[in-house]
Amino acid sequence: MAIEWSMDSTETIPVQRPSRWDEPLDASMTDADVAWLRTRGPFNQMDQSAFPKATPLTGILRHDCRLRRVEPGEVIVREGDYGNSAFLVITGNVRVLVDSLTDTQLGRQPTRSIGWGEALTRFLRRSPHPETRTPQQVSLNAGRDGQQSIRQVDDHPAIFLQDIDGVLRRHESVSLGPGELFGEVAAMYRSPRTATVIAETEAALVEIRWQGLRILRRDRRFADTLEQHYRRHWLPVHLREIPLLRYLPEENMQRVIQATELRSYGRMEWNADYRKTRKLHPADQIASEPLVVDQGQLPTELIVVRSGFGRMCVRHGAAHRTVAYLGKGHLFGIDEIAFNAMRPESMSAALYQHSLHAVGFLDALSIPIEVFATEVLPHIRKSELPESARALQRSFTEKRKDRRRHRSDQRSESTGSFSQDPSQDVQHATGVSFESTSMLEFIVQHRLNNGRDAMVIDLHRCTRCDDCVKACADVHDGNPRFVRQGVVHDRLQFVQACMHCSDPVCMIGCPTGAIARDQNTGVVSIHDSICVGCGVCAAACPYENIAMAEVVDRKGRPYVDQTSGKAIRKATKCDQCSGLPSGPACAAACPHDALVRIDLSQSPPLSHWLQKRG
Repeated sequence: MAIEWSMDSTETIPVQRPSRWDEPLDASMTDADVAWLRTRGPFNQMDQSAFPKATPLTGILRHDCRLRRVEPGEVIVREGDYGNSAFLVITGNVRVLVDSLTDTQLGRQPTRSIGWGEALTRFLRRSPHPETRTPQQVSLNAGRDGQQSIRQVDDHPAIFLQDIDGVLRRHESVSLGPGELFGEVAAMYRSPRTATVIAETEAALVEIRWQGLRILRRDRRFADTLEQHYRRHWLPVHLREIPLLRYLPEENMQRVIQATELRSYGRMEWNADYRKTRKLHPADQIASEPLVVDQGQLPTELIVVRSGFGRMCVRHGAAHRTVAYLGKGHLFGIDEIAFNAMRPESMSAALYQHSLHAVGFLDALSIPIEVFATEVLPHIRKSELPESARALQRSFTEKRKDRRRHRSDQRSESTGSFSQDPSQDVQHATGVSFESTSMLEFIVQHRLNNGRDAMVIDLHRCTRCDDCVKACADVHDGNPRFVRQGVVHDRLQFVQACMHCSDPVCMIGCPTGAIARDQNTGVVSIHDSICVGCGVCAAACPYENIAMAEVVDRKGRPYVDQTSGKAIRKATKCDQCSGLPSGPACAAACPHDALVRIDLSQSPPLSHWLQKRG
């Protein structure tokens, strides 16, 4: 007997709307803490009327800030770490180290390359128990006779430098005192920390997460201070990284710096939405992405991607087709802007030939076209000009030979024939594209373009023997660092293994800096001796490529915390078999050449690999 369900269409279900402040940075912040912060600079000088009613100054201090007490010698931030918060000194002093410290000083174990003999010895003498560690690997404090390099300070674990006075004597440093801010550039622009900061004395700090930092910029004085600091110290560095500006005279560069605008699109915490958006149809996903520039607009600015990713699209019927994706350092609009700057007045201006969408999060620099045309374009080498601009120059030469033919070409260009070949625009914008549009959209949809070292399997060659998994287990304490599964496109499987991402969100929030990127190899690794097993990195990884594992000694005895008696856990992930002479064991062990580790942030590696396979 069928049961019929009916519901009045006017019936509603009342629920409380989610709020951004449902998860405060520090749930223990009290009214007294907020009142005390209001008496300290710069908060005591802020204009409360500058903040919306929904996000008042008191709300920012309560929900987006955390009070931290640090002790002398405590490492507050490490060079190379990724962070999502800035720090304001309230009392005491901290030191910014101009010189870099060694990995050992920061508790990180530098990778040591080994030969075939040692590799074979390790293999033959490996423990029968998974995830074995020595005491020194489990804790940096082991064998230090009471001197603790990691210890608990109030509610957070912290790493301490030994012989801080000697470190300060040997390394150049800058002292920061009450009222001074540090770490804001890395927090606002998703970039690695550029220096290590340690506590010189006992100090009180306010940690401000980036969401609150952005709202605080509504106060004009605070915003001007942040912008002046960025323009003075960091914007010249970021602009000099752009190849087209490397020969720019200093006086021209200063005018470009003054005119450049800083813009961000989308949500910096894109990993929180990733699991939902990757299941959308490509057309729906594009429609949900923040629009940066719309196709057909008159160009007004050159966009330089500083961090995050952008999607270049063209209209295709009622929807959009992905043409390329842009990453750090890529340009958008250079073809149109250079063409317009060099065209005669009788020729119609070129419009933007593509749309640009923010894929999750996009942070960009915007250079007005007038400034680019007068300050930059005259100093660009002819060979570096976009193809459309070079073609225009060639047409001027042809004009002297055949004026009538040139006028015909001019009419053709003015009616819309400019840059109709998307590959030319993509090529000069240094965006990443593939011959297969479906492959391109698949890679962007699953955010695989974030991977600098992705594992890809050719399913036409793979026999499912699992030799790759077994080899990984053999060199990683009996516990493989990946599973042979993942999303599939055509004949390719993109395996669920760490991709050592361009935007490694897993590194944000690690309390001791145990997860870090090697500056030489780009490999993101876990440094066991300072990993406290909190699981922040595993929770942050949108690809679910980090796992937590309990560790034991060679006899299988589990390590436990001497205070609580709880089992010691460590984060585990692919480390690219760093140090092994064979390179990644998974690829070396495949008997059918079906597996490759490849950079998906650029198109040539995958395209060339596929071409070799026919």
